[in-house]
Amino acid sequence: MSKAYVCVWSDQSAAEMVKFYKSVFKGTKVGKYAYWGKNPMGVKKGSVLTAHITILGQKIMLLNGYMKMPFNESISFVVPCKTQREIDTYWKKLCSGGGKPVECGWVIDKFGVRWQIAPAQFDVWNTTKNTKKKEAMMAAMWTMKKLDLKKLKAAFDGA
Repeated sequence: MSKAYVCVWSDQSAAEMVKFYKSVFKGTKVGKYAYWGKNPMGVKKGSVLTAHITILGQKIMLLNGYMKMPFNESISFVVPCKTQREIDTYWKKLCSGGGKPVECGWVIDKFGVRWQIAPAQFDVWNTTKNTKKKEAMMAAMWTMKKLDLKKLKAAFDGA
């Protein structure tokens, strides 16, 4: 049985997205491409329809839909990072070329896709039954754009 995977709809940027994400995430695997055939939309036959990639173990299909379907905050990719260096690297690369930082560890890349660049421990901190620790960590997070692993850990551990 197949596993579920994500489809990311772009107007006509799928091939460019593959190159960009491959440069951001080491080990990204590029899978098969599909191409437009005869179609009622007026898309040139032979143009890229879909491109499959696997980023950090997550299969993603990039679709050239040739219609504007803007991304929004309701969907994002979470990238759990073990070190501050990982956070810094992904942050810098995803902000490059027109991407922009957002509060609380979020980045909008140059294609408009939302990413959460967060410490790998975030889920543990966020689901703890110790509300004082969780609230202290969250209060620290709300003051940040790019997350600072040491400050978040200190807030959590110090509560």
